[in-house]
Parts: sequence; structure tokens; C-alpha cells
Amino acid sequence: MKILVVEDERKIASFIRQGLTEQGFSVDVCGDGNDAFTLATTHAYDVIVLDIMLPGRDGLSILKNLRSRKQTVPVILLTARTEPNERVEGLNLGADDYLTKPFYMDELIARIQAVTRRASGETLNLVQVEDLVINLITREVKRGNRAIELTAREFNLLEPLMRSPSRVFTRTQLLEKVWGYDFDPETNLVDVNIRRLRKKIDESEPVQLIETVRGVGYRIRKAGK
Repeated sequence: MKILVVEDERKIASFIRQGLTEQGFSVDVCGDGNDAFTLATTHAYDVIVLDIMLPGRDGLSILKNLRSRKQTVPVILLTARTEPNERVEGLNLGADDYLTKPFYMDELIARIQAVTRRASGETLNLVQVEDLVINLITREVKRGNRAIELTAREFNLLEPLMRSPSRVFTRTQLLEKVWGYDFDPETNLVDVNIRRLRKKIDESEPVQLIETVRGVGYRIRKAGK
């Protein structure tokens, strides 16, 4: 899940980024309203966490313009004010939820999960290939009746493979999707984590789902493909 956090207070922005990243989310952070609007209109995000008071364009203006463009991305407003008028205005403009500062990270994560469930429907959050099923919201993984515990990184590596079964992803593509652009492309992070996934998902199973395509990369193989 890719999230845009728009917050100009650096300590709060860092706190949110760390908390969401630890849960396996991919996070972009922006502290300026004008730059945030550009990001929100040129990139695909699953949720936007949007502070109301910002330099440049304010949060309510960003929200209003997004909705006028028919962009339905879920938006959670952040506000330091306790007056209800501002919150009511935000909800009337199309915000999906709001949080008053200070807040607990667990509450923000729960609200992110709630707005994405409402936006897409729980059934759309289930991805299945053969007898392997992942839930994109709860991050639960099952192979048949067997529950599989994955780390945040392992889940993030498995997700693109599951979303596009039979498609071959190169190591560079997977590295960028899961670890970002700051990692050395020569690193063996992808190979190490694929081995861990294989051990958890395919070991002792009659059908091996994670396939190495020699000289190219990896894929989740569907039956007969």
C-alpha cells in the first residue's frame, strides 16, 4: 500500500513515516501544499494523510481540488484544532476521516485500514493464486489451510508477484518496489528474501509456486503456465 503523508512539522512527519514503514507501507512525505498537490495528481496513492495547516496550498484546498478532479483516493485529515467547524468542512469536501493531533500511531494505522476497506471492499483485498491467498489489508497469508507468518518485507516482496501471476519481475524491479531507489542494484536482498519466502510458502508443498526464471528474475507460477 502506497501512502502520501502531507505534514510540514518534521518531527510529526518523521514519526508517521517510521510508524507506517515499520508496518510495511510504502511512504512518501511532503511538507509543502503546492508540492503535495502535484504529487497527489501525478502519482497513484492508496491513501493520503493530509495536514490541514500547510505552507503554500492548505489541506482543505488540496482536498477540494482533488475531489473536483474526480479523484477518489481516500483522504485522512490531520488537524491540531479542536473546533468542529473545520472538521465538518473537511468531511463535507470529501474527506474520508480525520484525526486530531496528538494521536497514537496504532489509531492512524487502523483508520488507514478502515478507509481502504470502505473504498475498495474487503473482497477486493484478497488476492489468490492457486491455493495461496493474501489479504492486502490484514496482511494475512494462507497456503490452503496453513497460515504463514511473513515479515513486512517478505509480504511486500510477495504482493507484486501475487498481483501479476505468471509475470516475470526482474531483481531490479522488485528491489525498487520493496526497498526503493536508494539500494545498490548489485545487492542480494531480493535473492535472500525470495529464499525465505520459498521456505515458508513452498517447502513440503507438492506444487512449487515461486519460480526462478534463469537470467531474468522471479514469478509466481499459475498451474499450466
